Amino acid sequence: MTIEIINKIIPTLTPGDHPYLNGAWKPLYEEVNATDLEVIGEIPKDLSGVYIRNTENPVHDAIGTYHPFDGDGMLHAMSFQHGQATYRNRFIRTKGFVAEQAAGHAIWSGISGNPKKSLQQGWGARGYMKDGSSTDVVVHGGEILATHYMCGEGYLLDPYTLEQFGTAPWAPAEGISAHPKVDLETGDLLFFNYSKQAPYMHYGVVGADRKLKHVIPIELPGPRLPHDMAFTKNYSILPDMPLFLDEELLKAGIHVPVFHPDVPTRFAIVPRFGSVNEIRWFEADPTFVLHWSNAYELGNEIILEGYFQENPDPAPLQVPGVDPRLGKLMATIDEHSFKPKLHRWRFNLDTGKTTEEHIDERYLEFGTINQHYAGVKSRYLYSTTTEPGWFLFNGIVKHDLDTGDSSNLYLGDNRYGGEAPFAAKVGAQSEDDGYLISFVTDLNQNRSECIIVDAKNIEAGPVCTIVLPHQISSGTHATWASHEEIAEYR
Repeated sequence: MTIEIINKIIPTLTPGDHPYLNGAWKPLYEEVNATDLEVIGEIPKDLSGVYIRNTENPVHDAIGTYHPFDGDGMLHAMSFQHGQATYRNRFIRTKGFVAEQAAGHAIWSGISGNPKKSLQQGWGARGYMKDGSSTDVVVHGGEILATHYMCGEGYLLDPYTLEQFGTAPWAPAEGISAHPKVDLETGDLLFFNYSKQAPYMHYGVVGADRKLKHVIPIELPGPRLPHDMAFTKNYSILPDMPLFLDEELLKAGIHVPVFHPDVPTRFAIVPRFGSVNEIRWFEADPTFVLHWSNAYELGNEIILEGYFQENPDPAPLQVPGVDPRLGKLMATIDEHSFKPKLHRWRFNLDTGKTTEEHIDERYLEFGTINQHYAGVKSRYLYSTTTEPGWFLFNGIVKHDLDTGDSSNLYLGDNRYGGEAPFAAKVGAQSEDDGYLISFVTDLNQNRSECIIVDAKNIEAGPVCTIVLPHQISSGTHATWASHEEIAEYR
């Protein structure tokens, strides 16, 4: 393995025994380029593109309680071509990261902190929170777009070199949510945002040329906390869910989300370039959904699939060896506490009625599909499973949505991966003709790896494992882009 150390950030962090500053969530502070990587097996020669993972790596002690989604964003990129792989990683130089580096300490209180203790107002819809750009990552118009858990500015980078281009110039003042969507068929990027000021949400479209094409307000009854959106060939779907900030506490500047079980979930369905007057609202059972897997049109219906939470506001979770004061934090990021189940909603465009059903009774989340099927009917879905009590991914479930069959891959004891995007083979002949890719942190060997799994047979385990030059933090979302897709816009 040949490693070029590009930079080492000097942290002032004292991890102590915080569960999300140790183990698989141990922060990383070195930035490297690496070639001649150790390979166990053989890298498939029909794998051509780049896998990119976003992770959270706090540099300074938190003001108040540290939440893992507050960490500074770091991107890890593994590029594949002709059976070879190269790796590099970089902190995202957000405005907040640069300001705290200059100050030598944290400035903002974060998700679980008291906003009144922030030393200055930050970037993002919540004001008191730093935009760490550490949540999601997509590739649009040949560039990386990294985003923040709450609304942030969106940061642009080169998918190969991780050269940084600053913030997205098209992003509205209210920012963009964590999960913009890329339509590979048209090159459009669809986004929404939300804030504490009326109309409380906006929806927009950025073209393949990375220029803003369309934006409209989506009026909501008050401040909301939506996290994701979905789209079909002709429509965009924006949720209004009954887990939102307590309005009375908000008046006092206190941000506490509360679930309102008597308030229905609502969905705004609007043509991709539609006007305010074309928005149609549908009601459904109350829940909260972090992530949608896909949506498509079928006759007079729009079908939406995602992960319905049966317990969106779980009681504090007591984990042996973990400070009980972190009980609420532990519960809100533990899937076995908020109980997400694969679910299907059907919106009838003729009658305005909604029908819905569970597809799977297991606790599942962070699903991926072959992105060339985004917005149209897809047969295969790849969901993740997690360690009970923890936000740690320990396996993958492949669903055949046509037959109802499923298969499983368990990563192994003390081995934790992440969202596993689908990478189509060069010359792929079918929807699942490709690979699932994930970085896995192995606490047994104190190292991280990149695994490549045949999507047609995930139970067989990795066809190839590539050892990384360092142990990375667990992180959340990842993406895949083929060299062909990137080249189209460069």
